[in-house]
Formats: sequence, structure tokens, C-alpha cells
Amino acid sequence: MPHIISRNNVMELGNPSGKPLLLAHGFGCDQNMWRFLVPLLLDTYRVILFDYVGAGRSEAEAFSLERYSTLDGYAEDIIEILDSLNLEDVAIVGHSVSGSIAQITALKRPDLVGDLIMVCPSPCFINDRPDYEGGFEREDLEELIGLLETNYIGWANYLAPIAMGLPSDNHMSEELAASFCRAEPLITSSFARATFFADHRDLLPKIKNNALIIQSSNDAMANIGVGEYMHAHLSHSTLEIIDSEGHCLHMTDPAAVNQSIRRFLQ
Repeated sequence: MPHIISRNNVMELGNPSGKPLLLAHGFGCDQNMWRFLVPLLLDTYRVILFDYVGAGRSEAEAFSLERYSTLDGYAEDIIEILDSLNLEDVAIVGHSVSGSIAQITALKRPDLVGDLIMVCPSPCFINDRPDYEGGFEREDLEELIGLLETNYIGWANYLAPIAMGLPSDNHMSEELAASFCRAEPLITSSFARATFFADHRDLLPKIKNNALIIQSSNDAMANIGVGEYMHAHLSHSTLEIIDSEGHCLHMTDPAAVNQSIRRFLQ
């Protein structure tokens, strides 16, 4: 299915006989955000990069509000990519919301997905006290989405340094803000609602895959408690906390993430 390969801008790198790793980017990002981690993986693994429809260099005209109003539509992207490449038992490395997307994929098509590696994941960003601290009150997220839909550039410049855990004038914060702005506002708004208002905690007990949770010690988007909650509810999970700042460890601490991945897969 060559159309899927071009639609999602699929790239294959690294060791063609190595274990396949599919790197799934997070909300507002694209495959370029993996560029610091990828060189560290190429000697051992067959690395597959892609952009979700609407992100990066994907074919944005393939975007559909009906399909992508929930994370299931993004899981279908992954399923179609892996089927196109005739792959099975693939380790998915998912950043942030792609941790949940990888879980959905694993439940839909267990033949396709092997190990799950989740970088700063969160099954639910909304507080549900007293049992769960997702990090945000619903009204705060409504206000954030409202800002996105009325002042797109202002929203991007506000959220990027929070996510990166770095000052707004840091080049990585600026890059993330630019990445947010590259997508169509309608697509970003749809993905934001599917990301921040979803609650996929119910998936965790259903997952039988071996899972690695890589958490940042100081992450405004997904605190350590979120990682501990996931670890407690995933039956075959390992939790590693990296002493670092921010929600994008694959960009700020790629060497540490690489070491965690290799320890887990070996």
C-alpha cells in the first residue's frame, strides 16, 4: 500500500535485520523531534519513523474530523503503516499521548505490537481526585483549548516552554512552538481535544505486553504520580524515572532514553 507510506511520510533507517522500532511522536510534534535519539539506535535497530496525518510532511488532505476525533483514528494510522510494511511484533516507542495510542493499537491488533516503550506518557491529563492526579483541572484545559482556537500563535508560545521545561527563548522551546504552528489550526484543535480530554485509564489492566514507562522527574504535563499510577495498573511494566526537566526527554536527554530502551529490550 504505497499510498499509506506517502500519506504518513514513512521512513526506514538503521539495521534492516534488527528488531523493528516504530517511533510515534506526540501531540503537536512530528518525526523530526526524534532526531537526537535516532542516531543512537541505528546500529542495532530497524527504526521506522512517520508523521500522523496532519503532522509534519504527512498528506494533510487525508485528515478527517470523523476519523481523528478520537485516538482510535491515530491508532489506525499505525496499524495501516505496519500492515503496509508487513511487520509483526514491533516495539512501539510512543511519546506522551502516543503511549495511549500504542496501547489502543496493541489491543486492536496484538499480532502487530510487541513491547511498549512510553516516554512521558499519560492515560488521562485531567485530575480525578482523590484517586488520580492527571495534572490539570478540566476548566484549565478548556481555557487552554479556547486559547488555541482564538490565538493560535499565542497558545503555541505559551504551551511550548511548559512542555519542554525550558525557557521560552530556548531554541528547543522555540522549535516546539514552531512545530505547533506548522499544522492547520483545525487539525491541532481536533488532536488537542482527543489528547487532553481523553481518559484511557481503563486500558491499562487490559494490556498484556511488556511495557517500559520512562518518566521525567520534573514534568509539568505528566508528573511522577502519573507514571507510578500506570506502573501499578500495567501488569508487565517497568518504571524508570530520569532526573531531568520537561515532557520531551527524547529531545532533552536522548542518551538516557537510549540507555533505558536498550536495557529494557535486552
